[in-house]
Amino acid sequence: MTESNYDEIMQLLCDRLSSLTNSDTQITPETNLISQLSIDSIKLLNLIMEIEDTFDVSIPINALTDIHTVRGLADLVHKIKSAS
Repeated sequence: MTESNYDEIMQLLCDRLSSLTNSDTQITPETNLISQLSIDSIKLLNLIMEIEDTFDVSIPINALTDIHTVRGLADLVHKIKSAS
């Protein structure tokens, strides 16, 4: 996967997260999904389903346990997409 694909993943995440939250928080790669954006499990699962559909990947739920930031989620999607 190229750098532009990583950027595409990051952009999709930032766009989608800004529409999921009622926060005025600027979403950056370092933004914490839970403490800054208040992403709950339902919103996270909806986001994951959208990512899976968009990038044709399957993200194991247990892989999300250590994900705290937008960058962490983008890295996970990039890693899974690169392996497929």
